[in-house]
Amino acid sequence: MIFDPTFIAIMIVGAILGGLTQWHIKSTFKKYSKADLARPASGVQVAERTLRSVNLPVANESGAVSGANAFGKKPVSIMRTAGKLSDHFDPRSNTVALSEVVYDRSNVAAAAVAAHEVGHAIQTAEAYLPGRIRSALVPVANVGSSLSIWLIIGGFFLASTNAMLGGNLMWAGIILFGAAVLFQVVTLPVEFDASRRAMVLLRETGTLSQAELPQARKVLTAAALTYVAAALIAVAQLLYWIGLARD
Repeated sequence: MIFDPTFIAIMIVGAILGGLTQWHIKSTFKKYSKADLARPASGVQVAERTLRSVNLPVANESGAVSGANAFGKKPVSIMRTAGKLSDHFDPRSNTVALSEVVYDRSNVAAAAVAAHEVGHAIQTAEAYLPGRIRSALVPVANVGSSLSIWLIIGGFFLASTNAMLGGNLMWAGIILFGAAVLFQVVTLPVEFDASRRAMVLLRETGTLSQAELPQARKVLTAAALTYVAAALIAVAQLLYWIGLARD
């Protein structure tokens, strides 16, 4: 299995594709982080503005809440997080976490990323179905990504002495890995929708000019490609494991 040309090809293509998409998002972000906004606004200000534009209450780092009169809506916290391109939205705490290169910066890249994470916050507020499915898959996907490969490999080698037990182990691993792949696939519409919402917010709030909007789209498209690449490689690996178990 380890020396199977098909397996090696998948690993090589995966490494190349992953490396290229990571390089693309980093270079695109770097390019447009140098594009200062015509109407200056830091990442945290963009996040606050776009959240308020859809009537979601906002809690800043000091705990102060603005727009708390929005009926039935839990305040969205905005916080600074360490690292570069570590921006994310945590639905458990309803928190938009912006990295140091986004939180305080006023440029096209920072605005695009901040608005994208707000897009995820809006998805949670609206109980967006693909987002709910993705959140529900998190526990099993975590187990699948860490345990499945060992079950598959163990089953493969055990099959030479006990075909039934080895086969069962392999299929158990494949099912777990399939859950992790499903998580990656479901992530795609969630990320695409968050980017779509971000572009609408940036335009409707007047945060970006007409000339800056296409630049923001390039940042968000580059980020989306990393998810597409990860999903494609995960599906290819799943198909390989299924073919191996059937042999």
